[in-house]
Amino acid sequence: MNIESAALDPCLALLVDRDRASLQMYAEYLRNASYEVEEAEDGREALAKAISRRPQIIVTETQLPGINGFRLCELLRVDKATQSTPIIVVTADALPADILRAECAGADAVLTKPCRPEHLAAEMRRCLANSAAVRTRAAAARLHAADIVARSAEQLEKARRIRRRVPLSRAFRRHTTTTPSLEPPVLVCPTCDAQLVYQDSHIGGVSDRQQEQWDYYECPGKCGKFQYRQRTRKIRRLI
Repeated sequence: MNIESAALDPCLALLVDRDRASLQMYAEYLRNASYEVEEAEDGREALAKAISRRPQIIVTETQLPGINGFRLCELLRVDKATQSTPIIVVTADALPADILRAECAGADAVLTKPCRPEHLAAEMRRCLANSAAVRTRAAAARLHAADIVARSAEQLEKARRIRRRVPLSRAFRRHTTTTPSLEPPVLVCPTCDAQLVYQDSHIGGVSDRQQEQWDYYECPGKCGKFQYRQRTRKIRRLI
């Protein structure tokens, strides 16, 4: 019989089971399938070996002395060394509540006993493949994000160089003057018909090509101050 070649590259699997016979059966099968196997018979030993040996996948029973399999999953999921390690729970408890509990604790897959070794090996291959795919997608996402940041930095630097090349004399400045480019017209007060006295002009707008000019006048008859907008040729009283 062609024993399943579960791992294309040697892979360290941590097997955790209080039943020595089951542990030896799975370990022998996986070693023949080119896995490296580390064994543990209780939860505390399993946690220590998982953190120190960094296995690529962990297979655990639920009923363990010391720390049970559910708690073991929870502890492995909060430790940075093992939080992304695939975990398969093998349990004799086939109740939906127990399966849900194992999944909530962090198990990637839940198998019920009796579980044939080839079935376990197939599930291990699936979990390892999914884990590799997630790592590949994460790496691609990191590269994509780094590319976006690099291109943004490049565009920002280009914009800065362009701004540095623009001479200050070309920068548009809003200002007040008594010698505007457009000659202020002669206006009469809309209230008393006296000729308004020109005061000054404000040059504004958005750019040199799109300037605006407002001319300011005062009425000698004390009617107040007036603003004349060159673009619209309208006059309005200010105060």
